[in-house]
Amino acid sequence: MESLTVIYIGIIIYLAGMLGVGIYASKKISGTEDFLVAGRRLPLWLCTAALTATFFGGGTIMGAGGAAYKKGFLGVIADPFGAALCLFLAGLFFIRIMRRMRLTTIVDFFEIRFGKTSGLIASIIMLSVYIGWTGSLLVSLGFILHTITGISTNTAIVIGTVIVFIYTMAGGMWAVSLTDFFQIIIVITGLAVILPIVISKVGGFSTLVSSLPEDSFRMTPKEGGSIEWLNYVRAWMVIGLGNLAGQDLLQRSLSAKNEEVAQNSAYLSSVIYLVFGIIAVLIGMAGSLLIPGLENPELVIPKLAINYLPPVLASLFISALLAAVMSSADSSILACSSVLGKNLLPWVSKSDSDRTILKWTRISVPIFAVLSMMVALFVGEVYTLLLDSFSILLVGLFVPLTAGIWWPKANTTAALSAMVLGSVSWIAFKFITPGIPSDMIGLGVSIGAMVLITLFTKDKEVANPIKDVDGNILPYSDRLGTLSLFYQEK
Repeated sequence: MESLTVIYIGIIIYLAGMLGVGIYASKKISGTEDFLVAGRRLPLWLCTAALTATFFGGGTIMGAGGAAYKKGFLGVIADPFGAALCLFLAGLFFIRIMRRMRLTTIVDFFEIRFGKTSGLIASIIMLSVYIGWTGSLLVSLGFILHTITGISTNTAIVIGTVIVFIYTMAGGMWAVSLTDFFQIIIVITGLAVILPIVISKVGGFSTLVSSLPEDSFRMTPKEGGSIEWLNYVRAWMVIGLGNLAGQDLLQRSLSAKNEEVAQNSAYLSSVIYLVFGIIAVLIGMAGSLLIPGLENPELVIPKLAINYLPPVLASLFISALLAAVMSSADSSILACSSVLGKNLLPWVSKSDSDRTILKWTRISVPIFAVLSMMVALFVGEVYTLLLDSFSILLVGLFVPLTAGIWWPKANTTAALSAMVLGSVSWIAFKFITPGIPSDMIGLGVSIGAMVLITLFTKDKEVANPIKDVDGNILPYSDRLGTLSLFYQEK
């Protein structure tokens, strides 16, 4: 009872601190650019922390820990391995040109490069993605609070939703970035503390390896047909490529103070994420030995913390779990709100002033929080919902985004076809061929549509050039994110 009291006090202090940071950050908000991209002033350390914390959410700690509990490394290819790949590829191929365009949302890119209609479709796809992803994060939050307090998971989901949307609504990207900095420090500390304790309880790392099933550390399928390998490729691609079109990733990069900071923060985040993601996976695998037969393996990491850590350390680690979930949930809610306020509002309102956009972006924060909460209340498994959410990005937006940056001839007709046909085929083949990963079919259709229609129409339809938000045409040169450890201030 005494140990639980210590845990409760620690969690209350943590949650109060996050609300305090949000209130402090609200003083920095003077306009839409401050709210959505922190005035484009984030330094390397803060941009890296925000990007790492955004990815390092409930899917990694709760979802990947539970998947590793059941299947070992092959169960967690998508996250953390695919997610770390995504961060690296973003820094190498995508971030420089998008930061140079001075975008506010990913939808801005589609509007500039492929027209307003493509921006509308991209907005709809983006909102469906992030409502689902936020739902998976709120499920994680509910699991954690239920495990340590005994309150119902649904009640815990409601409590967590309210806290996240309050500080996000107050301070926008400044609040998200500052809270992400503290949250990732707590997450890293918590994982670093619990790993050696759990490994020692197993009997050491060599005992862990010898006690687990033989193929627990395999990174490729041992055997199987084409469907198994297709599912394996899908695991790498669904987040590794799909989230390259994610508003949460782009929003942090756009908040960086220059292109080099945006690019290098992606590289640093990739390394940090992979290292500590593997730690979460190892903890989940150790949990399969220490707490076998869990009905819900996604609870393995919080149960290990309560069972094997002293009260003070358990309080720290439970706060770390909450931090991981909340750091992603706030980013996801802000992503939805940004798209609505910046890209969808002009379709229904005559006023597109900075003040109006800021007002509606803030108002939409609790709206999307409630919608995501409703999804969370009807969803049971974190990892599945996480992957399904990013499948939408993979089949709908990844191909036209990549073509828009790297293929000057890619035109509007091809982009619209790729977005629509990729998404429709993904949905259709879920029912037509349920045994085959339909997002791989959708991706293939999207690629085919983009390439073939561009080639057939390139002489009749001139492609829009890449421009910045002021309409200045940008050269296609210097798009590759070559590593720059020392950069000039711009």
